[in-house]
Amino acid sequence: MNPAYIPNIITLFRLALIGPIVIGLLMGNDRLAFFLFLVAGLTDAVDGYLARRFQWISRWGAMVDPLADKLLMVSSYLALTYLGALPVWLLALVLTRDVVIVTGGICYHFLIGQYEFKPSRISKANTFLQIALVVVILSHRSYGFLNVLWIKCLIYAVLASTALSMIDYIWVWGWRAFSRQGDRHGRQ
Repeated sequence: MNPAYIPNIITLFRLALIGPIVIGLLMGNDRLAFFLFLVAGLTDAVDGYLARRFQWISRWGAMVDPLADKLLMVSSYLALTYLGALPVWLLALVLTRDVVIVTGGICYHFLIGQYEFKPSRISKANTFLQIALVVVILSHRSYGFLNVLWIKCLIYAVLASTALSMIDYIWVWGWRAFSRQGDRHGRQ
């Protein structure tokens, strides 16, 4: 086996963990879900490190790795909302942001041209806060580590960072699309 495939195999493993995490949550096995979520997070760190460190980067991995991360987060948010651990309005905002980003990316690709998407600092902060919220809720449900006030604070931090990230995305990519369209019309 080619070692360059290792990050992709690890990503497939992370994808395979999504179902057991959701099932664990829905079956009331919070500790199992918490453990598997941490393992999934560790696999994300390991595959990213290996890909960067050894240049084991593939187009497939570049597409599937963020998809695996997004599926893990959306599935976790859906399950936690269903269980009443997250408010419906937060799930709606997180999903809206993701739909806006995906739809915007597809439209940009087909209407403007190819793009190199790099997440902004606010987007990275949003991702960190979304993951932290799941970890905190799962640790609270599993071991009662934190006060509910901390969870509420994190919920509002995710609300703010998700809204700011979506606005930032619309502004930056809207401006790029407008500029590229202007360049196209100027050359004709």
